[in-house]
Amino acid sequence: MTILLDGKTLSTKILIDLAGRISAQNAKPKLAVIMVGDNPASQIYVKLKEKRAKAVGIEPLVLPLDKNISQNALLEHIDILNEDPAINAILVQMPLPEHIDAEQIVSRISPFKDVDGFNPINVGNLVSGSTPYAVPCTPLGIIKLLNEYKITIAEKNAVIIGRSNIVGKPMAQMLLDRNATVTICHSKTKNLKSFTQNADIIVSATGSPKLITADMIKQNAVIIDVGVSKLENGKICGDVDFENVSYLAGAITPNPGGVGPMTIAMLLENTFRLYSQQTK
Repeated sequence: MTILLDGKTLSTKILIDLAGRISAQNAKPKLAVIMVGDNPASQIYVKLKEKRAKAVGIEPLVLPLDKNISQNALLEHIDILNEDPAINAILVQMPLPEHIDAEQIVSRISPFKDVDGFNPINVGNLVSGSTPYAVPCTPLGIIKLLNEYKITIAEKNAVIIGRSNIVGKPMAQMLLDRNATVTICHSKTKNLKSFTQNADIIVSATGSPKLITADMIKQNAVIIDVGVSKLENGKICGDVDFENVSYLAGAITPNPGGVGPMTIAMLLENTFRLYSQQTK
């Protein structure tokens, strides 16, 4: 019988626990969210993060900035937040306008306040086996899901589809740290099926609707669907053909309701983690 990896239920459980820990503190953790421009999807995500933060006792500070803001002006805003002792965590909502160098922006966020874990110091610590101040939220949420459902990672063949700095690369490192044998596939990979058919764990993060079909997986594989696409009919679709793949999979995330809620839960967990490190 296929196990449904229910991120919505687990995230609720995590947030209830987090709210209890925060209520015991002398002050509320503060999360600053910088949103450049008026991207509709970004606005939805930021409002959701703001709502969830308030629900657990985290104080969100949303800074909406004009889409034409210069790179230097944006960096100055980050410098101010870095120096503000009242701010515990900083998030820059992606994507940024084309004239902004996202790599420079995330590098400017202090590693001590880098809630996404994207600063090169945190990335380097993750890769080297040291302890980062924070770990990227989506991969961390996936690990929490696997642990919750007691899915073994060690000695398993894991295939990650997508090599982004946000999901693919940190996910590979986190699975490797847990003794999986990891393969990263991407848009230039030839014969993707030859890799996925051998995988015990598949994490797909491409944004390609129904990329993973039933003939591409083996029986009882664990399928993690990170991708999000909007179809012509307005429906949200993941990378996985859920209807057909779920019959073969040993465990699978729904989409929506799988990885997405876990990502937001980990964002708030990371905020409290940074707050705790700063207030010790």
